[in-house]
Amino acid sequence: MGRSEPPTAVSRRFPDGPKSVAAARRFVRAALDGAASDLVGTAELLVSELVTNAVLHARTEVGVSVARLDGRVRVRVGDRRPGRGLVPQRCSPYAGTGQGLALVEQLASRYGADGDDAGKTVWFELWHDGPPPPSSGWETAVPPLPAERTVTLVDVPPALEASCRQHRHGVLRELTLAASAGDRLGVAPEDLTAANDVNNVISAGLTAALDTPVPESGLRTLLLPLSADAVPAVQALGRVLGLAEERAREERLLTLPALPRGRAFQEWLLDEVVGQLSGGRPTAWTVVPREPGVSSTELVPWDVGQVRASRVPTIAADEGNRIVAANGAAADLLGWAPDDLVGRRLTALVPEHLRERHTAAFTSMLLTGRTHIVGRSVPLPALHRDGRLIPVRLYIQTQEAADGRTVFVAQLVPRAATFPDVPRTPGRVLEAAVGEPDGGRSPAVPESGTGRARVQGGMSPLDRLTLLAELGAQLNNTLELREGLQRAGRLLTRRLADWCVVDLFTDDARVDRVCVVHRDPRALRPGAYEGVLTEVSDESRGPLARVLRGAGPLLLVDAPQPGQTESALDRQYVELFRELGAGSAVVAPLRARRRISGALTLARAPGGRPFAEEDLALVDDLVHSLALGVDNARLYQDTRSIAERLQRSLLPVLPEVEGLRLAARYAASSTTAQVGGDWYDSFVLPRGDTALVIGDVTGHDLDAAIAMSQLRSMLRGIAVDREEPPAEVLRRLDLANHSLHQEATATCVYGLLKGSAHGPWELKHSSAGHPPPLLTTRDGRARYLGGGAGLLLGMDPTVDRGTALHTLPAHSTLVLYTDGLVERRDEPIDDALERLRRHAADLAHEPLDTFCDELLIGLGADSTDDIAVLAVRPTPPPSPRPGPAVG
Repeated sequence: MGRSEPPTAVSRRFPDGPKSVAAARRFVRAALDGAASDLVGTAELLVSELVTNAVLHARTEVGVSVARLDGRVRVRVGDRRPGRGLVPQRCSPYAGTGQGLALVEQLASRYGADGDDAGKTVWFELWHDGPPPPSSGWETAVPPLPAERTVTLVDVPPALEASCRQHRHGVLRELTLAASAGDRLGVAPEDLTAANDVNNVISAGLTAALDTPVPESGLRTLLLPLSADAVPAVQALGRVLGLAEERAREERLLTLPALPRGRAFQEWLLDEVVGQLSGGRPTAWTVVPREPGVSSTELVPWDVGQVRASRVPTIAADEGNRIVAANGAAADLLGWAPDDLVGRRLTALVPEHLRERHTAAFTSMLLTGRTHIVGRSVPLPALHRDGRLIPVRLYIQTQEAADGRTVFVAQLVPRAATFPDVPRTPGRVLEAAVGEPDGGRSPAVPESGTGRARVQGGMSPLDRLTLLAELGAQLNNTLELREGLQRAGRLLTRRLADWCVVDLFTDDARVDRVCVVHRDPRALRPGAYEGVLTEVSDESRGPLARVLRGAGPLLLVDAPQPGQTESALDRQYVELFRELGAGSAVVAPLRARRRISGALTLARAPGGRPFAEEDLALVDDLVHSLALGVDNARLYQDTRSIAERLQRSLLPVLPEVEGLRLAARYAASSTTAQVGGDWYDSFVLPRGDTALVIGDVTGHDLDAAIAMSQLRSMLRGIAVDREEPPAEVLRRLDLANHSLHQEATATCVYGLLKGSAHGPWELKHSSAGHPPPLLTTRDGRARYLGGGAGLLLGMDPTVDRGTALHTLPAHSTLVLYTDGLVERRDEPIDDALERLRRHAADLAHEPLDTFCDELLIGLGADSTDDIAVLAVRPTPPPSPRPGPAVG
């Protein structure tokens, strides 16, 4: 056998600075001249990562040594800062930073770290033949400097924290590299040094705190050890990150600005560190007031299952504007199969006239970090697969995937349907006490005066009456059945049970699990329990099936067990108990008006006081109250559905008039019952004039919708029969209104548009207390048309009304609108009208459909009132070209 090749080692020291990274690569390549090319390439890559880490985090002279033995390679990279330990970031493959040590782990045959009081060294070995010995890991012999204080971060979403941590490292790395090249981008050198140091300490502490299994709630309380004198450095980090955001928005960095949710979390994190190091108390992330674009209903990392489980039409897209998930409700609404939507650009669902605007807005959001519609309810059209436009209300939220990426989750609810309440971030922690890492939120500790302690001691008659009254109030104080049941469930789990379930019959006799509430929200997986189950079949023998047939209340002294003849419904019920856990339960029918609408299940966890016979009378009273509330809510929803169909049926088809383009939009309120008195109309009179109508009946209920339909019909009849000036038509309408059994109070504009296809066009209009029409000319000037103003309808039918006369230039846009487009709380009406005028002027050159949609998108988001818009644009046909001269 031949002798082994003697080891050869060469070393070199490199100064602190980014240029040393490239110099170290060249040094390794020269030292390994003649070695296998794959070993050389891997060694270059890994030494590049390790020297970069030393430059960024240690900021000392860096020593690199390379040794070769029998075809094997050993590389050592050392710095002179032993107190700065190694922190494997465990970042996702999508992260732009934090990959150095992970690459070493993946590519090196062996790796490890050594240290002493003078410095620390990271080493790796590469070889081809034979299994390598085990690696020693990243623990160095030198312990980190001891921390003097502990910061308690309550309710941290790990995915959001990881995304923000990656962003911090990205911008700080770019600022450091720019500073080394002589461009400090306005950042003070001492601030950048302090920011890098304290960011490394914070990241190391958070990484260590998160290195435990994540609870299903997605929220964590983290203990962050820090030095007591770290406040100035943390403040410097805040200043540097603020400047970095400005430079990113100026496109002077490769890293994109943070989105509002990320910025808010970053500010909260640094505020908590500074505040607690200065003696303040912790404040949970979930209870910090935030803007709509910052908050999110989903505090757990985004998962495709959330979209699929949602009953609301929902689509999710990534930062590349591609659809990554869609549920069946969204696919049905837009004429697609869910799998066919995944992978397509979002523009496949955007009407053609809005695609350019969508692309520009999405790009602007990524480049500036500013959003205009995230977290807001916006009325706009969606594109059906067959080319039809579907009016929807769009609600977009941002969430973070577990790998740190941002996902945009959009709910699209047809405007004729009920829009869900704007999601609220659950207040999981009302107050976090100093010294209590979880803010005192252990589910085993009851709430003061209302929790398990009172249940164990029994419930007095007064307590029973109070609970019944509160339960009725939870259902009566909201118009939405599901929201009311959620509130009722939260009350019951505070006062009576650990978890509860409400199952309701659907119209086709299936069972819909509409509500699952747990005392500890972290115990529920989002979307995992609710949904439509199967029907109650003849084989169903379980407790839920028995109750749905009319039995009960039933006392279960143990969780239901699988039976030999169980049905699908029985199996689903057993599975629910197995997942949530129960030592005892009561199942009771929801019976009202001589019919059963569903069932309530109340369960207590093992170890606590079980339900007993004396509890059944109370539960029976509770389900009677609950059943009556469910029945009333369903009756209301049926009534509202009728009103919605009535209101939608009254929206007219606009006439086709040569030389005119007409467009209209209607958007119900984002917060009310979605029925009201706003309407628009347009029709051609027998003499050829075009009538334009916009109106608003006081109220947001079925009565308002009925009154609106009566006024609309009467106005058409009067206008067509008499063809009188607008003022006279409104006077006669007001007289007819007073003849109704219940006269309405309403505003209205009635206008007559006269002219030929080639123009000119003349508008005569009269107003009954309505906001003035707005005229925008082709050159971008916009003004309100005064004159013709009078009293509201329903005030005094004998009062004289006036008529105004105006000329409409070719290609100008006349806009009639209801006050929901402009009025906002705590804002003078003059300011609101000025905002509309400016917005319309900016849209002067847009096609009429784009003009209308942009008005709703820009001004109609989160409107608490209905909105109707009618727009008219005189568009003369092109003049015929002259023919060739005839000789």
